[in-house]
Amino acid sequence: MEVGRKGEEEKSCQLSVVSGQLQSATDDEEAGKCRSLDCAPEGRSARDDKSEGESERDGEGPQGLKPQAKVRRYGAAKAAPLQASGKLPEKKIRELEDFWTKEPKQAAAKTAKEKKLAKERKQLEKYIDLLDTMGRSLDFAEPQHSIKEGGRVRKVGGREFLMEYVLKIRNKNGRLQALHVNAAQRDFAQTAGKRSIVLKARQLGITTYVAARFFLNCITRPGTMCVQVAHDQRSAEEIFRIVHRMLANLPEYLRRGVLKTSQANKRKIVFPHIDSTYMVETANENAGRGLTIQYLHCSEVSRWPGDAAATLAALRAAVPPDGEIVLESTANGACGCFYEEWQHAGEKGYTRHFYPWWFEPNYKRKVEIVEFTEEELELMAKYALSAEQIGFRREAKCELGNRAAEEYAEDAESCFRASGECFFDVEAVEKRLHDPLPTMSNEDNGRLLIYLPPQNGKEYIIGVDPAGGHADGDYSCAQVIERASGLQCAELRGHLDRQETAARVAMLARRYNQALVAVEKNNHGHEVLAALGLEYSDVDVYMQKNQAGWLTTSASRPRMLQNLAAVLQAAPHLFNSRRLLEECKTFVTRPDGTKSAANGAHDDTVMAMAIALAVRAEKAGEASLAKAVEVGVL
Repeated sequence: MEVGRKGEEEKSCQLSVVSGQLQSATDDEEAGKCRSLDCAPEGRSARDDKSEGESERDGEGPQGLKPQAKVRRYGAAKAAPLQASGKLPEKKIRELEDFWTKEPKQAAAKTAKEKKLAKERKQLEKYIDLLDTMGRSLDFAEPQHSIKEGGRVRKVGGREFLMEYVLKIRNKNGRLQALHVNAAQRDFAQTAGKRSIVLKARQLGITTYVAARFFLNCITRPGTMCVQVAHDQRSAEEIFRIVHRMLANLPEYLRRGVLKTSQANKRKIVFPHIDSTYMVETANENAGRGLTIQYLHCSEVSRWPGDAAATLAALRAAVPPDGEIVLESTANGACGCFYEEWQHAGEKGYTRHFYPWWFEPNYKRKVEIVEFTEEELELMAKYALSAEQIGFRREAKCELGNRAAEEYAEDAESCFRASGECFFDVEAVEKRLHDPLPTMSNEDNGRLLIYLPPQNGKEYIIGVDPAGGHADGDYSCAQVIERASGLQCAELRGHLDRQETAARVAMLARRYNQALVAVEKNNHGHEVLAALGLEYSDVDVYMQKNQAGWLTTSASRPRMLQNLAAVLQAAPHLFNSRRLLEECKTFVTRPDGTKSAANGAHDDTVMAMAIALAVRAEKAGEASLAKAVEVGVL
């Protein structure tokens, strides 16, 4: 027992020594503070403090403490002790809450510099409040501001007022001027909603207007992220120059004050005082990633590279429900992302805006016109066009040919059809699409469409265009036609692998009186043919030069397509598939003369039908030849 008490006494003595050392260290810290104020604590001299400080620098603290003891002493003098339960005292809790939630009383500025900074902060707060007030009034319906137009004063909204008096652009002559809102821009301003899609003719100023609209939102609505996405780098740089020019020509007191930028290059402008950012990007898979975008403008969507639909989906996901999105483009073929967006705008909650070429008042030519065509007279009567505007229209058609309807759109249908030089007769396709299309049954989740059932005694041909089966790739397709007439009876189309394609084609062949099956053996066709031969030996597989399958070559492909085009033009009623007819509209002749699906479109149903009709033509020729030989023998 005595030994235990002795040990406890030794421990208590050691703790007392350490406690005394820590108290001395605390006293020394306070003395150090006094030295900085040219004073010394009572009973100590500055010289004593100096010698003690030198001792610390030599490796020992006061009373022989090692340097690490200094670390323990910081904060120990004033920190409130924590309770054993891990809770803070009520007084400390209130102090912490006040620290984070209440602005402390500021001492009066003493120096001229402090007074200047305080004045600047107050002015900055005032300007931010004014900008915010203007931002909230931009979309007010009632015009409250005045601008001078010629010799009269006109009432306008806040946005048009700022465009007229604050923003500067370069006109088509290269001169700097105010942004005078034109007819197309004013119409868009009055009808735009949270989701808008714009189909337009060239050079109407819609891109410039949207850039100005979003730039004003950015500088008058703190905490705003505006993003414009162009189809290529050159266009992105041009859009950024438009926005940067607006910034550079703002009033100097704003540029040096509340709208001072921390970055204004690399297609990005940052306003730190109002926490707003303006960016211009190119359309790619990473555009808009990691951002929350309040205002999104997608420019020339019809010309976006790669998977435009996936890029647009990613950008849309970055915009909250109350954000604003504008999709804008000229036409570029009756296919692709923008075409689909325009066609289904209502279903997706978008407002359509169409602006034909005559919205631009400068599209006029003084030419002598002796006689107007019926089409020209109809346009003049319907849209109040002048002879000078018809002169411009004739000039555009002369220079651009069929592409004039795309570049200088007149209606929202013909501008899409004129784009891309469609290989098939568009009028025949459109006429058939407007007729009622029969569908007897829809099977296999829409993959198999039956238009006409098999009939006893009739022969059928199935043309097959296989694919890899990937969900994001081409479709496997089979077309069933009646051998005698060429009438389309059924269509199979889906993301099927080779085994699935073989199984479904075999089922169709049995269903349609043991139809002749012509599988394109290029690429994936070899595996489909192998599966048919091993697992479905009862299927009648087309043979070409004693080999199973149809071979599409550089020589046979043009003949196949010309045959399909001729049948479609002569007898469009033979085709019942909307999917096939829509693919025909987007099957184009490219500048190098090749024929294929337009960018973003598919041609699987087209190629399967071309194979079926080519085999039918070949078999018809063989039958005619056999009959001729038979007559000759007789």
